[in-house]
Amino acid sequence: MGKQFVFFYFMKREPEKIKAAVPLHIEYWHNLKLNKYLGGPFADGSGGIITFEAESIEEATRIANNDPFVAQNLLESKWIKEWIVE
Repeated sequence: MGKQFVFFYFMKREPEKIKAAVPLHIEYWHNLKLNKYLGGPFADGSGGIITFEAESIEEATRIANNDPFVAQNLLESKWIKEWIVE
């Protein structure tokens, strides 16, 4: 059984580029079929949170860094943290 991780991010103010990348972002995460995946945007569109299971922080970081939002440099800031769920 893996550990639970949170990918928390804020978007840059590039609405047209972000709008074009959203379908790729959604497809990327859904195609991974990760255990305990849950994710979505903030209501104000400023960013989002994704939670998922991975074996290590290195694996979680690799997964998050392959997100199309990251690859297209659309994030203002991002964090990947192990999450202890109680």
